[in-house]
Amino acid sequence: MTTTLNPPPTRPTPAGGGGRNRARRAKGSSGMREATPLTYIGLTITVLLSVFPLWWMFVVASRDSAAASARPPQFLPGGNFPANLERLFANTTANFTLGLTNSAISATVLAVSVVLFSSMAGFALAKLRFKGRNVAAVGVVVTMAVPVQMGIIPLLMLMGWFGWRGEIISIIVPFMVSGFGVFMMRQYCIQAIPDELLEAARMDGCSTFRVYWSVVLPALRPAMIVLGLLTFMTQWNEFTWALAVLTPSNPTVQLAINQLNQSAYSRDFALMFTGSVVATLPLLILFFVLGRQLIGRIMEGAIKS
Repeated sequence: MTTTLNPPPTRPTPAGGGGRNRARRAKGSSGMREATPLTYIGLTITVLLSVFPLWWMFVVASRDSAAASARPPQFLPGGNFPANLERLFANTTANFTLGLTNSAISATVLAVSVVLFSSMAGFALAKLRFKGRNVAAVGVVVTMAVPVQMGIIPLLMLMGWFGWRGEIISIIVPFMVSGFGVFMMRQYCIQAIPDELLEAARMDGCSTFRVYWSVVLPALRPAMIVLGLLTFMTQWNEFTWALAVLTPSNPTVQLAINQLNQSAYSRDFALMFTGSVVATLPLLILFFVLGRQLIGRIMEGAIKS
């Protein structure tokens, strides 16, 4: 005699209910919401407002000076950009080629020096034991609260004593390390480098400098990329200190653009906007090449915090 076991009755589920429940549970577990049409509208408006000044700058640079005040305004580029570019580099009032060279040198040197010295100081304040470490860390934070403009007069006096007024070295040496860079590297060292890794390196016979060079620097690479890019862009756009300490015969790119506006009779807006386009191109290229890493590292830090 054979006995057949029937499965217990199951409660019928509405059609499509299981899929909706699974989607709802997945949505609730991720904590993310789907973008609405209003989100896309807001993002589109934000992108247009951000890109429009750059586009308008190129439109005026590709036309004559009348395009800056034309009514109705012109929104399409013209054909004068090559001629304006030739006039820009042939201009004798503003040495634009020298300005580009000085800005490239100063921004590159400062990006490297700030990353190197800030990583050293950040490692020392985060992982080395010495008297006054906490006081030094607080002092670094205090320097971040003091505006750079408040130190212009003392710095000018120092540059005069050293004989550096009007020289490119005067816009490099005072800013070879920054409080923000030291604070950033210190915080990243605390989070990214475990003490056990440093102890293992010391047990292998590494000196303090060898630990820094072989263990700490590779771990700090994401933060170094972000700090280097921010430093380069900040120095490239620096105007106030360069205007105070440099001369028109040895300008940066920002001072060269400013000298294009020194005419006593009329302003050549097309030439000024052409200079602005040329000065903006290196930053745009740098952002397109390394921008993904910059945004990725910033978002990585935001998620960790």
